[in-house]
Order: sequence, then C-alpha cells, then structure tokens
Amino acid sequence: MNITKTLVLTVTLTIIAGFAAIAGNKDRVGQAGAYELLVNPWAKSNGLNSANIANARGIESTYLNVAGLAFTNKTQVIFTQTQYLRGSKVNINALGLAQRIGDASVIAMNVVAMGFGEELVTTENQPEGGIGTYQPSYMNIGLSYAREFSSSIYGGVNVKIINESISDLSATGVALDAGIQYVSDRLRFGITLKNIGTPMSFNGDGISVRGLVNGSATNMTLEMRSGEFELPSMLAMGGTYNFLWGKKERNVSSMDTGGSAAFDDELTYDNAEHILSISAAFVANSFSKDQFLLGVEYGYHQMLFARAGYYYEKGMLGDGERTTAFTGPSAGMSVKIPLNKKTGTTVSIDYAYRFSNPWFGSHSMGLLLDL
Repeated sequence: MNITKTLVLTVTLTIIAGFAAIAGNKDRVGQAGAYELLVNPWAKSNGLNSANIANARGIESTYLNVAGLAFTNKTQVIFTQTQYLRGSKVNINALGLAQRIGDASVIAMNVVAMGFGEELVTTENQPEGGIGTYQPSYMNIGLSYAREFSSSIYGGVNVKIINESISDLSATGVALDAGIQYVSDRLRFGITLKNIGTPMSFNGDGISVRGLVNGSATNMTLEMRSGEFELPSMLAMGGTYNFLWGKKERNVSSMDTGGSAAFDDELTYDNAEHILSISAAFVANSFSKDQFLLGVEYGYHQMLFARAGYYYEKGMLGDGERTTAFTGPSAGMSVKIPLNKKTGTTVSIDYAYRFSNPWFGSHSMGLLLDL
C-alpha cells in the first residue's frame, strides 16, 4: 500500500515538473496539429466544461482522465453526436464500449469521427471550383486500460490511433494518455498527461504535381514532402468535492419495521437523495494558452442531473485578445432511467451546450447504456 502511494506520488511530481517547462509558452502557439484531440466528444462532461478531471467515471473518462474508467461496474455502451460550433458544418460522432475484466481491471475501445461536410475542389486554373467536391474527415480510435490499485488509487492508460484525410492526402499518428485518480471519501484528486506521441506528416497524391524538370520536354510527377507537426500535448489536474444530504428510503419487509419505512444509518453515494459535486481543474497546454475550468453538478436520487461549467483562458474576455470561439459558460442535464432493478441496468440520456461567439454554440446529445 505505502509502496503504491510512493510510486504514484513520484510519477505525478515527475510529470508536473517535466511539463511545467514547456506548458503555456505563447511562442509555441499554433505550431502543433491534430487539434481534434483537444475536443471533448462526450455530452455529460461537456456540460461541466470538462472540469471533472478528478470525478470522471466510466467510458467518458477515456477523454478526461482514463483512470476513471476503473469505476465501470460491468459493461457500458455509449454513443454521442455533437454539432460542433453549430453553423460551421462540423459534426462529431463518438461510440464507445467498456468492459470490466476481473475484480480490478477494465478495458475499453472508442471511435471518434469528425466530419466537415463537402468542400469545393479548386485549382490554380479554377479557383472558384465547379469541378467537384471533397469531404475532409478526422478519425481517432482509442484502446484503454484502467485498474484499481487500492481502495483510493486508480490509474489507466489510453492509446489513440489518429487519422486525418481527404481523398488524396492523409496523415496517421499514435498518441498516448495516462492518468491517476486519488479518492478519499468525498474529496477526489486527478491528474492526466495526454496526447504524447511522435510527430505526424501528410502523404499522398495531393502533394504531387506534374511538370517539366530542368527544361526537359518530358512531364514528370514531382512529390513534395510535407512538413512534420507535433501533437497538442497537455497536462490536466483537478479536484472534486462531493456534498451529500438526505437519505432515500429502503424497502424492507413489514415484519422488520411493522410496515413503516426504514433508512440506512450511514449516508453514502448509494442512498443519498441529493449529491452536489464541485469540480475545478487547471490545464497546461504545450501549444496553446493554459485554461482554468470550473464545474458544478447536482444529482437527485441518482436519476436527474443538472450541470453547469465555466472555462477561462487568458485574454478571452476581451474581443481584441480572444483566440477561442468559446465564451466560457456551459450547461447540461441527464436523465437516468432504470431498465432492470435486479441487475442494475440503466440507460442515460445526456445533453450539453457550450456557448460560443461566433457560431451558435456546440450541442452534444448522448445515450449511455450501463449493463
């Protein structure tokens, strides 16, 4: 137990110290690619503006902090559709599956596809188009593993295969995430290092041209080499405190209570009528501005949930300095419906909205089946 805690603390401090040297460097802004890795594809956590780094649970934690995957009870299936910056034609579809294996381990797989609609094909001779269309697409496939190391320490890793493509050009890369969560009753801490991988570059006929070489009369195909770009690595750390009050009645036989309602003596997450979770997080980005996140979630009888969040980065409150389309606030809600009380099977309908200017915000709608 002490060895595990010492190892976790050592790794955490090493990650923080190493990342602090490069995070938030304004001179590196815009020098990375694959920024879709920074877009949260899941509805529930979008309502909190991704502030629940320490409180992420189940399949959604594969984006926020993969350590939270270890809290999956048995099997989870999720699908989320997002209209990203509505009016920009960007749509995101995300599908995930998580499965507990053994007493302490969980594995998961997720696929995130981002589409941009149709764009006109243009050339030097036809800059206005009229010769067809093409459809850019981004796709990420993630494989995750998380484990409960003790009653208070949880960890996980996530490997992502990244692909960006159009009809005649594509780039492929691999990125790694790692995360840790520490749980102490109602107080929780989390830290995650994300998008660590090798540089990517584009290849394909799209960067080839036909022309004459050194005055030759023969046309030849010339291939230009694409420059490499780094992945948008980041370090996120945060905490959550949960407030519990009110006890739900439990069903007992009339012989035990004479027909009256009974209550559990100890207030827990399972029997609390009301749960209020307050989360805060700091995100240190290697190639963009650092961010401060705040989220609040209220749950009633573990069936109805309301969420609100706020996101801040330097300069976003002034139009002259703002470099993001998002204006800060977010909101969301969920309804969890029990399908089988004996097995604990439930289905959740999740919705989130993030405010933006320009465009008309980002809408996320998700469906989570917990078996």
